[in-house]
Amino acid sequence: MTRKCVLATCQLNQWVLDYDGNKQRIVQAIREAKSKKATLVLTPELCIPGYGLLDHWLENDVYTNSWDIVAEIITHRDCQDIIIDLGLPVQHLGCRYNARLIALNGEVLAIRPKLDLCNDGNFREMRYFTPWPRGRVDHYKLPGVIRTLPRGQRTCRIGEVAFETEDASFASETCEELWTPNSPHTLYSLAGVEIILNSSGSHHELRKLDTRINLILEATAKTGGVYMYSNQRGCDGDRLYYDGCSLIMNSGKVVAQGSQFSLRDVEVQIAMVDLDEIWSYRTSPSRGMQANEPSVQKLERVHVDFRLCGRIADPRAALASTIEPRYHLPEEEIALGPACWLWDYLRRSRAAGFLVPLSGGIDSCATATIVFSMCRLVIAEARAGNEVVLADAQRLYGEGFTSSTTPQQLCNKIFTTVFMGMKVQSSKETRGRAKDLAAAIGSYHIDTNIDTMVSALHGVVASTLNFEPKFKVHGGTQTENLALQNFQSRSRMVLAYALGQLIPHSRGVAGGLLILGSANVDECLRGYLTKYDASSADINPIGGISKTDLKRFIAWAETNFTLPILHEFLDAVPTAELEPITETYVQSDEADMGFTYDELSILGRLRKTFKLGTVAMFERLLVEWNDRAPRDVYKKVRDFMYYYAINRHKMTTMTPGLYLESYTPDDNRFDLRPFLYPRFGFEYRKIENMLKKMEEGEAGVDA
Repeated sequence: MTRKCVLATCQLNQWVLDYDGNKQRIVQAIREAKSKKATLVLTPELCIPGYGLLDHWLENDVYTNSWDIVAEIITHRDCQDIIIDLGLPVQHLGCRYNARLIALNGEVLAIRPKLDLCNDGNFREMRYFTPWPRGRVDHYKLPGVIRTLPRGQRTCRIGEVAFETEDASFASETCEELWTPNSPHTLYSLAGVEIILNSSGSHHELRKLDTRINLILEATAKTGGVYMYSNQRGCDGDRLYYDGCSLIMNSGKVVAQGSQFSLRDVEVQIAMVDLDEIWSYRTSPSRGMQANEPSVQKLERVHVDFRLCGRIADPRAALASTIEPRYHLPEEEIALGPACWLWDYLRRSRAAGFLVPLSGGIDSCATATIVFSMCRLVIAEARAGNEVVLADAQRLYGEGFTSSTTPQQLCNKIFTTVFMGMKVQSSKETRGRAKDLAAAIGSYHIDTNIDTMVSALHGVVASTLNFEPKFKVHGGTQTENLALQNFQSRSRMVLAYALGQLIPHSRGVAGGLLILGSANVDECLRGYLTKYDASSADINPIGGISKTDLKRFIAWAETNFTLPILHEFLDAVPTAELEPITETYVQSDEADMGFTYDELSILGRLRKTFKLGTVAMFERLLVEWNDRAPRDVYKKVRDFMYYYAINRHKMTTMTPGLYLESYTPDDNRFDLRPFLYPRFGFEYRKIENMLKKMEEGEAGVDA
């Protein structure tokens, strides 16, 4: 006789401290799971209060409020006769834990705290929580809000436990535990547990999904069993985008996969599996020997008076078929991830729309194209009948929004692009590209000059200091040249914020516009931007994306969004246009920086992702750039570290950018390094001694 059961996992667009909204989305997911005959439903990590609370985790209110929501969910009439795995923080014996709560019919079956905490990159879980010791199980005194429920339950088990229903077994692991070398699922599988539940708060990073899926495939391929994965999706209130893609796998095969990018707040994935099929994966004698180890048999079991299987009346009911995992191209990830993040930020901030200073260059072009991608997604969801998206779109658009509204029409209502030029510095090509792109995507476009602002500032400085600063092409020094460029870039920031506050009013709309930044990750790494210039904004959707990937995205969008104007941006030489254009000189970003954008990407990854210091970076590049002279390699490393050091202070004020790249230099959260550096004299001497020995050796060979 087979043991068929229907299992459900979900991805929820939760929001920090939005207890009511979070509860509604959880209940909706449970309701949908039950409608499809599921007997167990898994929800994302810390889904009750939201994942990204940061220092709010230190507030007692978060814990008491979360229990209030638990009480409402487990007694809700639509949440009965199904095992529910919920995420919340708990306090126990004076410690705080990131935990899973498993409930059935108003009863808390047990609490399973997280064993391995994520404490690197963007995550600081050990600042807020304590890791639960492996194998430990205690009695937990339930709070008053649970004790006063009809069941009058006073205690439950807390710790590393497995659950035994009348006809199946399951156990939980949480997010980071999957990524660690000693993952709990190995122990649970050896102990005969058939279903592993993993609730996660895993963020989107370019090219990361395949790693996540491969880890889960490996987890079930060796020992068999079902693995259920639930992930949050959306902007939780911070600079991360959680990319959903909830999964159900059975013995090394994917049988259900949620979408990675979507504007849907609730998405439930189900799969009918036969637990008896797991048997054939567990008949190996070597596995049997490992399963009899004393440490395996010590796993405590919580018995549950409930049947996971047996609700499928039709013996001919088809099991979930194997499917191929779905992956997006990196270009699609850029088109979709930041667009979904922007929509969440816009609708939840209650702003009237976005404004971006559109320079005619590829960075601001990419930002504008991502906003257009957001408008495309909104229109598609509205036409599909998504009531939440429809309500938000109608509020932002105003009267007249219908299913026939186009992305360009929506873009015109909520997105303003502004070309802020100079009569001498700005070329007609960049001005024209900005105007043509705005027309193609439908944005409300303003073409203006800032000469009067810059001249006024120039006059005040000149009269104050009693000398006239000049550009380099007019005979000025490098110091004067840089200062005059900064006059312009900082003036653009002031004008952008002034327009952002007043444009909605001038168009008869209430509220203000969020200012979008357009500094890419490589420019931040090199410090090739002015502090408090147009890169200073409210949020920056491309702040964690490399120039190389942005170019690939624009090439992709040219075809997939039918925007032929984008080809002109790909062919254009990147330029800040802050110096006067002459017959013999046009400012170039890469010439100014002394690096190509590809070189900056390589140097950034070596510094951050591979954790290499100055000397180790040089040694690695001697191999990777073996077609270059060693002294040329040294100069690149030395120049990079020099500019990195003197410009690091700029990262302390950078606009919060969506985190997408593993080597972002974002000082606010991800890259915790000093901003006042020495000049690396010791490291340079070591490299110079290495070079001397190399050159002496080459001279000996020549002789």
